Amino acid sequence: MKKSILGALAVLMFVAVGIAAAPPLTFTFSDVHAKRTATETDTFAVNNAGMIAGDYVDANNVQHGMILAGTKLTTINDVDHDCVTSGGFGAGAIAFYGINSAGAAAGWCTSTKTGRYEGFVYAGGKFSGVNVPNANGTQAMGINDKGDVVGLYLDSGSVQHGFVKKGTKYKSIDVAGATNTEAWGINNSGQITVFAVASTGGYESFLYNGTTFKKISDPNASTTGTIARIVNNKGDVAGAYFNSAGAEVGFLLHNGKYYDVVDPKANNVTKPDGLNDTLEIVGRYTSTSGATVGFKATTK
Repeated sequence: MKKSILGALAVLMFVAVGIAAAPPLTFTFSDVHAKRTATETDTFAVNNAGMIAGDYVDANNVQHGMILAGTKLTTINDVDHDCVTSGGFGAGAIAFYGINSAGAAAGWCTSTKTGRYEGFVYAGGKFSGVNVPNANGTQAMGINDKGDVVGLYLDSGSVQHGFVKKGTKYKSIDVAGATNTEAWGINNSGQITVFAVASTGGYESFLYNGTTFKKISDPNASTTGTIARIVNNKGDVAGAYFNSAGAEVGFLLHNGKYYDVVDPKANNVTKPDGLNDTLEIVGRYTSTSGATVGFKATTK
């Protein structure tokens, strides 16, 4: 019995030393440009093959959806020519925000016909609509390998809710006591990243499994809060928090620990938006000149 106890203690000591010796994560950053003449590239999602989905703005200030595989750029425009074209994130032009392992991308734009947000999935060269029934607008933000889609929609009173679409069925997602709920990412286990505006006015974030909400809150966040955008298939989460100086700081939650993700060229804003299972991160930062620049970060 004494030998067994001593052996167990030795194993525990070895494990403890191994854990203590584990190095912290470090990140290597590189800018992402869809093409040399692009005036802006927004990188919103990355799959396990390293394919990046997002958008870019050309020299004529026209925004295009993009899928970038290494240096191979696929430019995608709405087949019905139904999207506004003005450039820049938030202007309502076409963009993709999620991509799964098969290369199917989820996104949205503002329709020139209806004036509403129109959600869709682009796969195999074709668009399929993702629009919550009776909504005043739908934004498709994330997609998993099963084809489940998450995002947000505006109801008939233009109140914002999150949603998840599985097959042909839509389910609303709302954070109790909060407003403007948005679902951004979904992994293959059905875990969904959700953020909303709390009654105090700051952002609060959660992992939602369809039944319960588990809070995600960076310990360095100010009262302005944390925005969790994406979860990978291992349960790692990436997003951003606001610090006491008002800067938007990227974070990665990995194995229960929060790591700052800050592009060295950023001027107070780094926004991780996409994360794959190898901890490759894509997103956007604001440069010292005020430009929005896409980035890719790898860990070691």
